[in-house]
Amino acid sequence: MTNRLNRTVLLRGGTVHSPADPFATAMLVEGEHIAWVGSDGAAESYAATADEVVELAGALVTPAFVDAHVHATSAGLALTGLDLTGCASLPEALARITAFAATADGVLIGHGWDETKWPEGRPPTLDELDRAAAGAPLYLSRTDVHSALASTALRALTEGLTGLPGHHPDAPLTRDAHHAVRQAALAHLTPAQRRAAQQATLARAAELGIAALHECAGPEISSEEDLAALLALAAETDGPEVFGYWGELSERGGVETARRLGAVGAGGDLFVDGALGSHTACLHAPYDDAAHTGTAYLTAEQVADHVTACTEAGLQAGFHAIGDAALTAVLDGVRAAADRVGLARVRALRHRVEHAEALDDKAIAAFAELGLTASVQPAFDAAWGGPDGMYVQRLGAERAAGLNPFAALLRAGVPLAFGSDAPVTPLDPWGTVRAAAFHHNLDHRISVRAAFAAHTRGGWRVLGRDQDGVLVPGAVASYAVWAVDELVVQAPDSRVAGWSTDPRSGTPGLPDLTPGLPLPACLRTVVRGRTVHRA
Repeated sequence: MTNRLNRTVLLRGGTVHSPADPFATAMLVEGEHIAWVGSDGAAESYAATADEVVELAGALVTPAFVDAHVHATSAGLALTGLDLTGCASLPEALARITAFAATADGVLIGHGWDETKWPEGRPPTLDELDRAAAGAPLYLSRTDVHSALASTALRALTEGLTGLPGHHPDAPLTRDAHHAVRQAALAHLTPAQRRAAQQATLARAAELGIAALHECAGPEISSEEDLAALLALAAETDGPEVFGYWGELSERGGVETARRLGAVGAGGDLFVDGALGSHTACLHAPYDDAAHTGTAYLTAEQVADHVTACTEAGLQAGFHAIGDAALTAVLDGVRAAADRVGLARVRALRHRVEHAEALDDKAIAAFAELGLTASVQPAFDAAWGGPDGMYVQRLGAERAAGLNPFAALLRAGVPLAFGSDAPVTPLDPWGTVRAAAFHHNLDHRISVRAAFAAHTRGGWRVLGRDQDGVLVPGAVASYAVWAVDELVVQAPDSRVAGWSTDPRSGTPGLPDLTPGLPLPACLRTVVRGRTVHRA
């Protein structure tokens, strides 16, 4: 019997998305690596000796996706439990809570409410929440996961809650109060429940052609046990690879903890601020719909100290920063760290910033100068952009129009890595590519090809694996097979002729992602030569 790690697999009769041969119709995989890419005619010489021949029947083969920002346990709980995403009204949300509470025991955990999309324009009151949950302890994170609803029973389980910043006796909880009730709720998950949630996320990722996930963990959003369990699960089962980030300051032992846990970086959701939807993103000027500028969790000096420590340890740093004031603190801090240890050393580690939404031209230039990667979520614009979206409610039309400037980042040479921030937005790689190519602001749109690269190769490059995420000989064989119709070369601006089907262009085509058309269906996902999903 052939060892599966040494198996030879020939795929033929389709389209192979490869820069090595833009007209390729076949690919040979030996063990964990791609051995050859070429034509069906040339593939005949490999067919007799291959352990498996996959007849593509016109299907498209691409590099598999990398989701560069996820929270696997929380995403899995939403997949398998109480998910309020898409609720059209407050009564609908309360009805879903009631139905879930009738079938579940212990602490109830849910996600996804968004009062900005409800006619009532408000979240449930504490009394409404208690009645819907039938008195059970209930934690419900808002769609941005920077505020939450907590029932009276859960509040009673949270020690010292009333004295914490962000506490309110009836309204959603933010800041330290939110972190405290989240920890109280997650502490009641059994190892079996956590494992089932993590397995659900990994399985869903595989179904969607995702070969790798960047898990953004930390003491405020999950736990050491949660990250260790996820990394162990990914290592012992066939499925997407998982790369962990631990979001804790070096002054609190973050570098040492990251190394002990096997994380690739001390960052991810290391919060400099919160989120726009919860009014906790930190701004230079007040919100349009609130008389304050949000919440600052870290100073530029703390950022500088952390980046310095990480750079000296040879470990990647990263920060969650959404508002313009938070991004200023990050950039000032990284620049100060570069003054201490040298710009070249800082740039070499490709430190990353998660979300990075409110960037102006000066900030974008600083990203390029400092070698920072923008780990961004195009689905945020799809969910909250546009003239009637949450961004305009919070910031007004002028400031909202400047958010998520993907085209300007690319023009400046800033590396992009795309992710979902699941469960904030769902795992949906082709939807993410579509969201970047059809951004609400025409000036921020990028080509489908550039967006696809950010969601495949970009996720590997931020890890320092520049050779992966492409289908060329010698690269790791992590790929996906898709049922598609016509392939096109799609430009970022729908106001002009945006695509071509001319094969003489020599540019590998991708599916037509024009809004309204169905997204490609994944037929097979392969991770390092192992098939982890087959439709």
